[in-house]
Amino acid sequence: MNDESTSALLARMKQNLASFQTIQIDDPELRHAAVAIVVMADSRNVDGHSILLTLRTSHLKQHSGQYALPGGKLDQGETAVETALRELDEELGISLNDTHLLGVLDDYPTRSGFRISPFVFWVDGDVAVTPSLHEVEQVFRIPFSELDSDAIPVFEQGDDGGAPLLCSEFPTLGHRMYSPTASIIFQFREVAIRGKTTRVAHFDQPNFAWV
Repeated sequence: MNDESTSALLARMKQNLASFQTIQIDDPELRHAAVAIVVMADSRNVDGHSILLTLRTSHLKQHSGQYALPGGKLDQGETAVETALRELDEELGISLNDTHLLGVLDDYPTRSGFRISPFVFWVDGDVAVTPSLHEVEQVFRIPFSELDSDAIPVFEQGDDGGAPLLCSEFPTLGHRMYSPTASIIFQFREVAIRGKTTRVAHFDQPNFAWV
């Protein structure tokens, strides 16, 4: 993208996120976690911008081998945005601050006992990514052309016969990705890119994500 279109995208996303009324979950039984959705320039994609997605290593205690946004649970005394920034630095070696924050999406409750607060950040330029060998098996850049495709979302029957599972099939990954990450990224697409008020907390997660 050229500078003008990049500026227009940034302004549109700022406006869309600023007008979105987030829903926060107040449930003391859920542990609080936060994730970072990082929008960055990407010269390898024809549409110019992408978001970062990780594949967690297989030896982690929770959610090993699953796709995830950079993030984790809050440490004592941290705010949710501080957690998102810290985890982004620890997992991908990207050091940002509050000035990079574009907005916040809805809390998402997980079957594994967390409420996830997603924060959207903007990075100027194609910054270097240095994945943590302990936590990150692989890093993917999901281009906006795939995010904004009508091919997502995909729905499957929930494992307990209740709410449907929201999934995504990004060509960059080559196969299906499931919630919670799929739901959070879908809401990012709907709210930040398309300017819609779309809720996703009611969508379920597959049973492998429950622990």
